[in-house]
Amino acid sequence: MSGEPDDEELERLRQEKMEKLREQQQGQGGGEAQEAQRQQAEAQKKALLRQHLTDGARKRLNTVKMSKPQFGEQVEKQVIALARSGRIQGKIDEEKMKDLLSELKPDSKSFDIERR
Repeated sequence: MSGEPDDEELERLRQEKMEKLREQQQGQGGGEAQEAQRQQAEAQKKALLRQHLTDGARKRLNTVKMSKPQFGEQVEKQVIALARSGRIQGKIDEEKMKDLLSELKPDSKSFDIERR
């Protein structure tokens, strides 16, 4: 034996390599499908918000999202839940958005610090 693989060995190695490549491509395809699904959900969310919020309310919500992203997401989810359940009459204007933000804002606890 000269140490070089024979034809059968080469073919087997090629097949294994092709299998690995297919699996990698399928894995990437799954990621792309998830990304497309996430983008579609994001587009639906934006369309719902556009439908139920006035421009002023949307600007206020965007400002909140810039400073407090988690809180902004929570408010968006609340607005979408209200919209899907049919509890929004007309559009939410800036004043209603202020009320909603103040309702959902976590209570800021005041601490009394006593110095001794």
